[in-house]
Amino acid sequence: MQLFHTLGELRQFLNQHAAQRIALVPTMGNLHAGHCQLVTAAKRHAQLVVVSIFVNPLQFGAHEDFGSYPRTLSADCEQLAKVGADAVFAPSINEMYPDADAQGLHQTVTIQPPPLADILCGASRPGHFVGVCTVVAKLFHMVNPQVAVFGKKDYQQWMVIRQMVRQLHFAIEIIACETQREASGLAMSSRNGYLTEAQKTQAAQLYAQLGDIRLTLLTGARDYAALCRQAMTQLTQHGWQVDYIEIRHPADLRPSERNDKTWVVLAAAKLGHTRLIDNIEVALPFTQVE
Repeated sequence: MQLFHTLGELRQFLNQHAAQRIALVPTMGNLHAGHCQLVTAAKRHAQLVVVSIFVNPLQFGAHEDFGSYPRTLSADCEQLAKVGADAVFAPSINEMYPDADAQGLHQTVTIQPPPLADILCGASRPGHFVGVCTVVAKLFHMVNPQVAVFGKKDYQQWMVIRQMVRQLHFAIEIIACETQREASGLAMSSRNGYLTEAQKTQAAQLYAQLGDIRLTLLTGARDYAALCRQAMTQLTQHGWQVDYIEIRHPADLRPSERNDKTWVVLAAAKLGHTRLIDNIEVALPFTQVE
């Protein structure tokens, strides 16, 4: 496995493998088993796997954790070598944003995300998906992959990227991988490292509430607002600061309707100072659909 910090070095390497099918796995580092699963999936769809590691300042808000976000490049590279990544691209801020200086990034050309970026996490984090789309578009241009792999834990992000790829005619297949979880049910996340051991145990409550909503939907309940309110109340009573719990259509994140047969339940909430997101997909059994 090779490590590159500049676009020139990366492109020289990629030119040597121009005949191969390339997959990109974009990450912000501080990797865990969920990221390794993305690499394993990428290897099934391509001959050469490039993993990007870049903590993107453009997608962080003014009071978010950009400065404290863990940078663990050496440990990340060790993990990636074990799961068979071929290259790691870990650029500096100036490599990604060539006009950046002490006063800011000066990235005046950005990607405007689709309207679904304005809801859920987008409503709570204005400008977040502009940063996501801009950096992902840059990485697509730099690596020129045929495949890109994303995790479903960031469900809204995955859907935003899919729409960007479709509408901007990127010739890239977007692969989604299921969320990897701890034994408790807690979704694996780089931000879990902010949690104390006691909070990690408590954090499993988020997925448990989503599971309860899933079971209730399968029994025929369709008062979506009431189900979400009940789950939010339960979490709040246990010390969470809930941003949202929403039941949406899994294809486009529009509000669910009474006659829907499939749903995705999405949530974002803070435990202490740590913001966690999660989701669960729900579908009626075939016999019930019929």
